[in-house]
Amino acid sequence: MIKKVIIASTNPVKINAVKVGFKKMFPLEKFDFKGVLVNSDVKSQPMNDSETMAGAINRTNNAKDQFKDASFWVGIEGGIEKIKDEMEAFAWIIIKSNQLKGKAKTGTFFLPKKIVELIESGEELGKANDAVFGHTNSKQKNGTIGFLTENNITRTSYYTEAVIFALIPFKNPEIY
Repeated sequence: MIKKVIIASTNPVKINAVKVGFKKMFPLEKFDFKGVLVNSDVKSQPMNDSETMAGAINRTNNAKDQFKDASFWVGIEGGIEKIKDEMEAFAWIIIKSNQLKGKAKTGTFFLPKKIVELIESGEELGKANDAVFGHTNSKQKNGTIGFLTENNITRTSYYTEAVIFALIPFKNPEIY
């Protein structure tokens, strides 16, 4: 049986991370993945941990409300948070089925001063990243983490690990 997975994003990086995570955790199962556009019901640039998590939860719930016939719904929301005079970046992943919910957060890393200055002047992280690194639409490609690590960690691999963490309850339903 093919299980339908609704991903609450049309960003190819997020879609690919979900595909890779599901295939790693459930290599013998078959999935049909579909990326959809839904609202996060938070600011386009979440500015703290709780707002970022709320965005991922809202994306998951909004996808489930609109696409009821799926087996899984996945929301990914990237965010930033100011800590003293620095700013960290991270994302939350929320995965739901009709029986279970999984959630996980990516690792965090601190942004360079030039990017922080642009964010503080009102830019979103993606646009600040493009300005500093001289690219366009990097959030649908390798993103900040890719540039800062010379693609040793890509945006896809960065999200994939957290997708796998969020799938733990589905891999071990008897104890969740």
